Amino acid sequence: MELTLLGTGAPNGLPRPGCPCAACAVAVGADARGATAVLIDETLLLDLTPGAAFAAARAGHTLGGVRQVLLSHPHDGPPVEVPAGLPQPGRVPDGRELTLLTGHRVRAVAMDAPGTGYAVTGPDGQRVLYLPPGGSPAGLEEGAVESYDMVLADVVRRPDALARLRAVGAVGPTTDVVVVHIDHDVPPGAELRRRMAAAGARAVPDGSTLVVGVYEDVPDVPRRTLVLGGARSGKSVEAERRLEAFPEVLYVATGGSRNGDTEWASRVSAHRERRPGSWRTAETCDLVPLLKDDGAPLLIDCLSLWLTDSMDAVGAWDDAEWADGGERELRARVSELTEAVRGARRTVVAVSNEVGSGIVPATASGRRYRDELGRLNAAFAGECEQVVLVVAGQAMVLRG
Repeated sequence: MELTLLGTGAPNGLPRPGCPCAACAVAVGADARGATAVLIDETLLLDLTPGAAFAAARAGHTLGGVRQVLLSHPHDGPPVEVPAGLPQPGRVPDGRELTLLTGHRVRAVAMDAPGTGYAVTGPDGQRVLYLPPGGSPAGLEEGAVESYDMVLADVVRRPDALARLRAVGAVGPTTDVVVVHIDHDVPPGAELRRRMAAAGARAVPDGSTLVVGVYEDVPDVPRRTLVLGGARSGKSVEAERRLEAFPEVLYVATGGSRNGDTEWASRVSAHRERRPGSWRTAETCDLVPLLKDDGAPLLIDCLSLWLTDSMDAVGAWDDAEWADGGERELRARVSELTEAVRGARRTVVAVSNEVGSGIVPATASGRRYRDELGRLNAAFAGECEQVVLVVAGQAMVLRG
């Protein structure tokens, strides 16, 4: 099958009309996007949008051969004009299947939000899933569906939809995931491409023609990533975002509960509210066994608290204990941790504080912690395919 994306934006397009936000301000040229509409083999049109005929012409195609027009979501505003010769748009009831004379079969997929998804099987047996904006398939069961060759979905706003598709096997290692319905939630251009690559998806310009089943050089999701940043920089959000499109993540909280500390409890609660409900949580600093085990992706938040726990255990805050074997024992713990990262087979995203760029701590123990955290970060980063520094909520890739 051949798909032409006449538009890849949200229903209001990008930039949104009259929107003063920074993302809309820079959404120009190749980063400007019309409302999403997909032309399949020049015979099936999914979503009729304003200017679809002109968009097809710009992409070197025509709507003259379209035999079926299907809508995936309710359209706000005035009715869209149907170009002359085009069939009237309609929607297929959930669960029903439509067979076209061209040999394409279209099955309507129920959503957990208003709208209809469409699973399209081409004459050659290739399978494509198209989801409406803000939608995720409802009632999926593991093993109930085969893996799709291509998925077009609103990955930015609904990464959990991709996680659910992966959980049931509908998205596999060879599935080409393309993001559509792109709004101003993420700055366009390099930042959008970076975030989508971290989720195992890609963004393409309006007018792109995609051949289903053809290999695309999409960057692999890094197996080991270290996310660095200062206090309140957004490093934890960045780390969580990297795994929210994957199911059954194990979130490892190294800070403990700190009974009686209301400020800490508030922080923990905020982190917990952000995390998808399918994630599991383990409160532990015993990271080596987890890194050695196979299993679901691991999110460690954070290494700086792991270091605090380790320094407590070896008596690193006391100069005499530090000199009398504490330093040697801490080095051994860090070495054991980095060796476990080197051998890890599961996906790992770890968070750590970057504290060496501020003022020099006034105490010897404070300076010792700063120095040891710098050494730990450098050693851990050396075992990671990707290292990211987050400053003011903006992620800068240092490696990978």
